[in-house]
Amino acid sequence: MNPSNANLFAALRDAFPPDLDAVAIETDTDTGLLYSWVDLERSTAMLANLLGSLGLPDGARIAVQVEKSVEALLLYLATLRAGYVFLPLNTAYKSAEMAYFIGNAEPAVLVCTAQDFGWLSKLAFTAGTQYVFTLNEDRTGSLLERAAVQPDQHTVALRLADELAAIIYTSGTTGRSKGAMLTHGNLLSNAQVLKSCWGWRSPDEGGDVLLHALPIFHVHGLFVAIHGALLSGSKMIWLNKFDAKVVIQRLPEATVFMGVPTLYSRLLAEPGLTRQVAAHMRLFISGSAPLLIETFKTWQERTGHTILERYGMSETAMLTSNPYRASSGERRGGTVGFPLPGVSLRVQDDGGHPVAVGDIGNIEVKGANVFKGYWRMPEKTAEEFTADAYFRTGDVGKVDAQGYVTIVGRSKDLIISGGYNVYPAEVEGYINELPGVAESAVIGVAHADFGEVAVALVVAQPGAVLEPGQIIASLKATLANFKVPKQCLVVQELPRNSMGKVQKNVLRAQFGKL
Repeated sequence: MNPSNANLFAALRDAFPPDLDAVAIETDTDTGLLYSWVDLERSTAMLANLLGSLGLPDGARIAVQVEKSVEALLLYLATLRAGYVFLPLNTAYKSAEMAYFIGNAEPAVLVCTAQDFGWLSKLAFTAGTQYVFTLNEDRTGSLLERAAVQPDQHTVALRLADELAAIIYTSGTTGRSKGAMLTHGNLLSNAQVLKSCWGWRSPDEGGDVLLHALPIFHVHGLFVAIHGALLSGSKMIWLNKFDAKVVIQRLPEATVFMGVPTLYSRLLAEPGLTRQVAAHMRLFISGSAPLLIETFKTWQERTGHTILERYGMSETAMLTSNPYRASSGERRGGTVGFPLPGVSLRVQDDGGHPVAVGDIGNIEVKGANVFKGYWRMPEKTAEEFTADAYFRTGDVGKVDAQGYVTIVGRSKDLIISGGYNVYPAEVEGYINELPGVAESAVIGVAHADFGEVAVALVVAQPGAVLEPGQIIASLKATLANFKVPKQCLVVQELPRNSMGKVQKNVLRAQFGKL
């Protein structure tokens, strides 16, 4: 391996265990497929050779909207290996959203399911995408057919640490999605820090087994979980979809599990979750949304394990973590722990001055993990960084005297539903375009399973009659399901302050008990 190559794939491959015939990934399908480390090496080489054979420009984006599968993971690794930029897209995105992403990112290659090929290929070719391949979760599709004839050896592309590895789209409060540009250096530095902080064990140290039940179109499942397992040479038990009963069934074979709070609440609803079934586990990690203190305590009582809660963003990967080792402190429910090594975190007031210990303010961060900027949005990038190069997270929080970070709220009215970000302005934009709608406001309301769900308050144009069920049906045809409000209410007017701004705090107080 070239020691000067900063390609993330090179570091991950260097961490493969000495026994390359050992199982790297075991699926939970009917066939129970096993993938060895040799399979990972050969398959990523063939896929990388396919991408290399297409004559793509340097820095080409490979956009991927497919169901979760081991082959989708191999495509991600092959994209890194070939030196291109990976662009994962939520499988729930519909036509309006996909048209924006494809138009904005201008991918050279789009990979989608065969079921979606018809409409997505039209969008892609219209936008100038050169190649559209299919990949299905049953290991079929034109991508694998084309890769099957490629050589199974490949020299990893040379990349610098500050060259792009991935673009993750994260919606802004204006409704316009922003592509967070993450480099090979961003992702590798974060993976190395987490490997140490979370005590990942290599095979010669007893080995870890990751039970992977998260989707792989965002930071949590794709980067945090997978990089951790690969960088420690750990086996993965791979679930294409989360199923609480299956997770509990496989827990005795695993040592590490990562989930969003919704997954933990669903596991707690299963009588099969006991101390005995979790006895072999080393670590449960939660993130992507706030973990309710009730969930934290109930999990302790039921399993004997204390969930480790951490905090990160698409733009930064992981920023803070509760301690893994007892010698570093206790894991405190309701907090996200301490800033990770190499991360500088501060809390500032609106004027850009430090707040006192324990006081609430705006969280700003700096570190090798912090992204390069927003794709083709230099003005927005400049706006989100301070003069001394700290990134303004948009989150509001505090740091106590012991250094524990607590997130107390989110600026810009972000709703996190089941671990997914819902940006009210984006949903409002679609509602406001519907016939008869004068204006709308979308707020977050507490929900036992999802943590939070969206509720839409809609004002009709004079003389118009609005049907709430029809509004929701229209949104379901346009937006990803997790963004669609669970309730829609027609109201006479929206409360406003003296500046004319809608007072969402008043709406939350009025409708928060729904």
